[in-house]
Amino acid sequence: MPKKSPSHGRNGATLPAWWESRRAEARRRFDELPMPQRKDEDWRFATIDSIRLDDFKPGAKGKTPEAKLLQRSQPAFAAAARAVFANDRLIRIEGVEELAKKGVVFEPLSSAIEKHPALLQEYFMAHPVDLGAQKFAALHAAHASAGVLIHVPKNVELDLPLVSYHWIDAAKTAVYPHTLIVAGENSKVRVVDFLGSAEMKGGGLSCGLNDLLVGPGAKVDYVCFQRWGTAVTSFQLNSTRVEKDGEARSLFVNLGAAYARQESRSTLVGGGARSEMLGLSVGNDRQEFDQRTLQCHDVPNTWSDLLYKNALDDRSKSIFKGLIRVAPGAAKTDAYQNNRNLLLNPEAEADSMPGLEILNDDVRCTHGATTGQIDKEQLFYLMARGIDPRTGAQLLAHGFFEEVIDRLPDKKIGEAVRAAVAEKFASMRGPAKAKTPARKRTVRVAKVAKAKKPAVKGLKKAINVRALQGLSK
Repeated sequence: MPKKSPSHGRNGATLPAWWESRRAEARRRFDELPMPQRKDEDWRFATIDSIRLDDFKPGAKGKTPEAKLLQRSQPAFAAAARAVFANDRLIRIEGVEELAKKGVVFEPLSSAIEKHPALLQEYFMAHPVDLGAQKFAALHAAHASAGVLIHVPKNVELDLPLVSYHWIDAAKTAVYPHTLIVAGENSKVRVVDFLGSAEMKGGGLSCGLNDLLVGPGAKVDYVCFQRWGTAVTSFQLNSTRVEKDGEARSLFVNLGAAYARQESRSTLVGGGARSEMLGLSVGNDRQEFDQRTLQCHDVPNTWSDLLYKNALDDRSKSIFKGLIRVAPGAAKTDAYQNNRNLLLNPEAEADSMPGLEILNDDVRCTHGATTGQIDKEQLFYLMARGIDPRTGAQLLAHGFFEEVIDRLPDKKIGEAVRAAVAEKFASMRGPAKAKTPARKRTVRVAKVAKAKKPAVKGLKKAINVRALQGLSK
């Protein structure tokens, strides 16, 4: 286990007895729970050997000047508030006073422990982490001190998003970012988290968690940009709970890290509740994206839709295991689950395991997965206009992602997603690499539809990202 966090907290706040008691209990759970094994069903296909915890420690002193990190912590869209953390230390928070005039809480977790104990005692990690990463959830609970508590009161709507940045800024550093969103009845809020490394080739450990509590009639949009350094091990655990007529939408953009596991659990507990779960990943080199999801329909008349797309180059790998679970009394459930993988290299690997657990016969549920390579006719069209094959494949991948990005209601955040994807692809266009011994491409798909050859439609003379919308979906 990484070294113990000090009792006074890394942001200078004294921690109360009830919080210290929770941390001690979490440390006990962490010590008791075994490390996962690849033979475990919840860790099937994962590269367990790459997970190392003892090499990291929290609270390391950063190397990058704060002014430089703050300059890099500027979103491409207007925001109502911003918090910036480096190695789990708060270095800047803005917009708190204006939000307070509306009764909105945007508080660093370290000070929220003292200022808003009732909210934390009721909502902090109040919902189960049960998709395999229980040991890492305990690790998070034992160390969490960086992140924000967001509470939006009843009937309050925010026009601009709330933004947090979390940076890893030293070798062998462990960080534990946390975002807790409590949206009151008929409220509306958008939240964006950016996770990144000061040095893109840097290492580290991130064990983050975010909770979305969506009250009756409330609307919450959450977007997480993950761009850790290429040697980082990352765990990002999400729990969403939606009450009557509430709406939750989450998008996880996975671009960085050597190994990145993302678990997302959405629970619908009120009639008319809706949940949209979106994912977008771009892999290269030997990156591994491990995605585990659960859509829980506990009551009648609820709706959920999951769409995860992965574009994989070089010898990168994705794992998707998803489950739609419908309770016995949850009639009139409407649920969808779809995982689509685009292989940009024959040595890339995609493993998909969608699933259903339905205990009511008055439902409409569908699930599936497809895996395929770039369409040769589409690639030939681009090459005939002077575009090299690698760049052409990446342009087609942009079009492949449009189905996900277009679901975001905030178009400026959507453009930020496009820019982040374009930046990742640009970083992959380096000099040609020496050839490695070829391995047989592995594609494992359980109980899924066969991949269909995408049709060429809407081609235009001008080659740009939006012109390619609809290709390779």
